[in-house]
Amino acid sequence: MRASRFTLVPRKPSFAWGPLAVAATFLVVTACWDAPPWSESVEVRVPPGASLSVVADSLAARGILKNPRLFTLWGRIRRLDREIQAGMYAFRPGSGWNTILRDLSRGAVLTLPVTIPEGFQLRDIAERIAPITELEADSVAAILTAPAAAEAFGVPGPTLEGYVFPDTYLFAPGTPLDRVIATLTGRYRAFWTPQRLARADSLGRSQVEITTLASIIEAEAQRAAEMPLISAVYHNRLAQRYPLQADPTVLYAIGEHRTRLLYSDIDAVADHPYNTYTQPGLPPGPIGSPGEKALSAALYPAAVDYLYFVAQGDGSHVFSRTLEEHNRARVAVQRDTVSP
Repeated sequence: MRASRFTLVPRKPSFAWGPLAVAATFLVVTACWDAPPWSESVEVRVPPGASLSVVADSLAARGILKNPRLFTLWGRIRRLDREIQAGMYAFRPGSGWNTILRDLSRGAVLTLPVTIPEGFQLRDIAERIAPITELEADSVAAILTAPAAAEAFGVPGPTLEGYVFPDTYLFAPGTPLDRVIATLTGRYRAFWTPQRLARADSLGRSQVEITTLASIIEAEAQRAAEMPLISAVYHNRLAQRYPLQADPTVLYAIGEHRTRLLYSDIDAVADHPYNTYTQPGLPPGPIGSPGEKALSAALYPAAVDYLYFVAQGDGSHVFSRTLEEHNRARVAVQRDTVSP
């Protein structure tokens, strides 16, 4: 038998994409893919104790993902299916599975800004924070003004008035009210460093007195630059045992805002402890929430001997040392106000 001239060389088998390889590639690509930045976010609420499959169905119903079963499988592969946290989330349709799982497992819930302006009183603050707590404003106000609230949240009192620190906060929708209040009052407590407490002590004033004075300064001043001057007027009056005669405290006693305070208004609440025309010294507590600048002004008044001030039409004040100077300033301000 004659030998063959050809040598058979075995061929290398070509790679074939089997079903498992295709599925695995699809999972990885889909997990890493992310939504285009111009697409709008869709909100979805994850209830406490919800399984990943239930969450996946909710996400699919809102168009955020298209394959809830494969998404659930991917979550199990990554061992995040038991790490889902409750809350309100916002995802863009087509978001990558890794992005969704990361947010769900970390509790990166949707947050909304809540701003508490300087000088706000509890009744105004209640309306601001009620939507985020999903409670009625009246219910929130009742809790804020409860007699035991000051002790419960670790502020001097006599109520929470003045201790809800002005700032912009971020809260998740449905945040419990006690957690919101704890955050707001926590910012107030953080202001009182050992150095500031020592400064108040050097002035012979308690934390309540400084905060109360700051709330009056906040209500009087329209220009932050004048706060130390207004503070000096009140410090000087307290030192000389003059009545403060602060209009905002009378308005607080009346319980409503008025553009002009009349003598009849002062007489109507003559016995009220917040009427600083008839009652000596500082009122029992703050009349609103002072900001950091007003608190600092109360701690560090300007080194001047003013005892009076009168507001001008532009929001600034004329400061005087004597009653005679003050009366002249009042006449001049009234003349400028009525002149064409």
